[in-house]
Amino acid sequence: MLAWIGPDDPFPPVARALKDPNGLLAAGGDLSLERLLDAYRHGIFPWFSRGEPILWWSPDPRMVLYTGELKIPRSLAKNLRNKGYRVSVDTAFREVLKGCADRKETWLGKPMQAAYLALHQSGHAHSFETWRGEDLVGGLYGVAVGRMFYGESMFSTATDASKVALVGLVQELAVRGFPLIDCQMKTPLLASLGAREIPRAAFLRALTALVNYEQPVGKWSLVQT
Repeated sequence: MLAWIGPDDPFPPVARALKDPNGLLAAGGDLSLERLLDAYRHGIFPWFSRGEPILWWSPDPRMVLYTGELKIPRSLAKNLRNKGYRVSVDTAFREVLKGCADRKETWLGKPMQAAYLALHQSGHAHSFETWRGEDLVGGLYGVAVGRMFYGESMFSTATDASKVALVGLVQELAVRGFPLIDCQMKTPLLASLGAREIPRAAFLRALTALVNYEQPVGKWSLVQT
């Protein structure tokens, strides 16, 4: 039975998440900064469409990408060298958010966009942007808690531009001591880049250690070498 939570109610244990649909844990609550950070710390994320209540998920298995397991296909490596792309971080969060939401069907409605913008302004959400010249041609954003990074969405208007942003993200996280990216659910794109599914219990064990690292909160700048 799906749990309904009020503004002050805690999340139920993730072991109570439904098997069908996989990982649906609860409905209700709000998208406050405190609620979202609590969700991420416990391996829970919001995902709902227009007209639905706020829905919270924790699927099993969980798709993850270890930063040491990134695979760069030959075609992507060629585009990294030859397309003239440049990657930045936290210079165009609003634009990346808009690019991710600019689809015929999107779960990034106005309430979700406002919530992630608030996370960015608080120093917890970050964007990686791919540029060609002065044009923003792709990017991604996600949430950092401790040394855990939760990937949320990506977009591209040029060949491999979102993958270029992902490569930049992985390289940056490796330098910063982040070993793991939560990819939430399996997609062929993520699998082609080295992401894999692990049991939810294993994901939660890793997460519990990583979210408790002390990390400075604020806007990021590239430190990769």
